[in-house]
Amino acid sequence: MNIQIFGTNKCFDTKKAMRYFKERNVKYQMIDMKQKGMSKGELNSVMQAVGGLEQMLDSKCKDKDALALIQYISDEDKMEKLLENQKVLKTPIVRNGRQATIGYQPDVWKEWN
Repeated sequence: MNIQIFGTNKCFDTKKAMRYFKERNVKYQMIDMKQKGMSKGELNSVMQAVGGLEQMLDSKCKDKDALALIQYISDEDKMEKLLENQKVLKTPIVRNGRQATIGYQPDVWKEWN
């Protein structure tokens, strides 16, 4: 397994995801989205794995203006705006190759072994 966890150090669910893999002795790479966001390729890969952009957006995020902007612009522009404003994504985003989950999903991660 090649696990990547995208999230922030202040996110409770991100901490739970890290603890889940640590307790099972599964190596993972934590990417703090406040310091380094997702690349366009990573974002596309996750989008395909979870069923589209709408599943990735956090309706409870603090930056309501950025969220509204992303929701109401054309599909071609959404990707660029999302790469600029990654704080509107739900976390944690956990990747294992082409597989990905949004949020705390231990039932899905269990199947990855």
